[in-house]
Amino acid sequence: MIVGLGLSAVLVAGAALPAQAAEPPEETPPASSESGPVAPQGLDRQGLEATLKAVRDAGMYGLYSSVRDGRRAWDGAAGVADVETGRPVRPGMRHRVGSITKTFTAVAILQQAGKGRVDLDAPVARYLPSLLPADLGRRVTVRMLLNHTSGIGDYVLGAFPSLAQGSAASLDEERLRSIAPAELVRLGLQAPPTGEPGERWSYSNTNYVIAGLLLEAVTGEPAQRYITREVIHRAGLRETSFPRTPVIPGPHSKAYESFYGLIDPPRDYSVYDMSWAYTAGAVVSTTGDLDRFYRALLEGRLLPKAQLAQMQTTVPVTDGQGNVLMNYGLGVYAQDLPCGRFWGHDGAVFGMGTFSLSSQDGRRQISLGMNLMKYQRLDAEGVLQPHPIDQALVDHVLRALCGPGAALARGTALVPFPTQQALVKR
Repeated sequence: MIVGLGLSAVLVAGAALPAQAAEPPEETPPASSESGPVAPQGLDRQGLEATLKAVRDAGMYGLYSSVRDGRRAWDGAAGVADVETGRPVRPGMRHRVGSITKTFTAVAILQQAGKGRVDLDAPVARYLPSLLPADLGRRVTVRMLLNHTSGIGDYVLGAFPSLAQGSAASLDEERLRSIAPAELVRLGLQAPPTGEPGERWSYSNTNYVIAGLLLEAVTGEPAQRYITREVIHRAGLRETSFPRTPVIPGPHSKAYESFYGLIDPPRDYSVYDMSWAYTAGAVVSTTGDLDRFYRALLEGRLLPKAQLAQMQTTVPVTDGQGNVLMNYGLGVYAQDLPCGRFWGHDGAVFGMGTFSLSSQDGRRQISLGMNLMKYQRLDAEGVLQPHPIDQALVDHVLRALCGPGAALARGTALVPFPTQQALVKR
């Protein structure tokens, strides 16, 4: 049985780490042609419009995209925000960005590290002495939380138990439930561990709930308040917030969840209490604000140089065939394209998916949101099957980041939602 879960859509099989994973690994060179990386080309507005519509034509209900190249910008949208009324999606709609929240949370922790209030290699028990079992609290470090090598299981299946029986009932029953972060941690600790601390990479939302509680312990204020003031506002974001109610503030799309065909037709989950996601995935934003956020981060306006370097110290993450899906740092990951290395994150909550990548200098960017999730199907072995939407997304992202050269797409192993592409069986 495949366990598909909210923020990451599916749990990720643990990827073994090289020895001494906490040490900065040798930088992996970006993908390149025989003569080196291909320089990104200018914004192809007609091509961007065409490839965005191709995603819609492949079956996506609605999506919006913001592409930047220095001061040049393109914002587009295609499809519908409401399948019943036909209301169209528009650029600038508010959107639940899911696990992109992890970048915001990691920035906040690294700000505290820059002030000497957090040691990334100190045990979690130093800051939260009673949250984890004593032995685990002494062995798991802050860095292990942020790069998903703690070995602590994910809480989402415990929070939505019907998923283990192949039913979406708990998604509906818990729409308006408020759940405390400490309870999420308790559920994560009840889940089977994914390995020994530091042994392997395994995506777990519990890590970032603990990080939020740690942030509260060292700052003495609610994590959402600190992140809003010191990260969201410092980055100049005006359309980004932690939700105060189950309703998405401002103009927004509905959020349609298919759950790999379990929910047929897909159901709207746009009204939802997001306390279950906390500092792991509750943020609401726009694609334009996400571009601004990652640009501010990569330009060094949110973190000192030393802490940004720590954030970009990565471990490789591979699929079952050994293909590198991404190189994961502290709340961000890198993907290598023919035109260079790009940094960002993806996120998925019930019915909404988001993807954001930026070049190292923050000049070339794309942030994209869509309103239909887990549209793929699984085969008898539980393997995620390719869907026409997937290739259409790849075409649009490559057009945005590398330009119109058709040859750039050949042989490129771009995974638009890498945290969702590995499956774990039970």
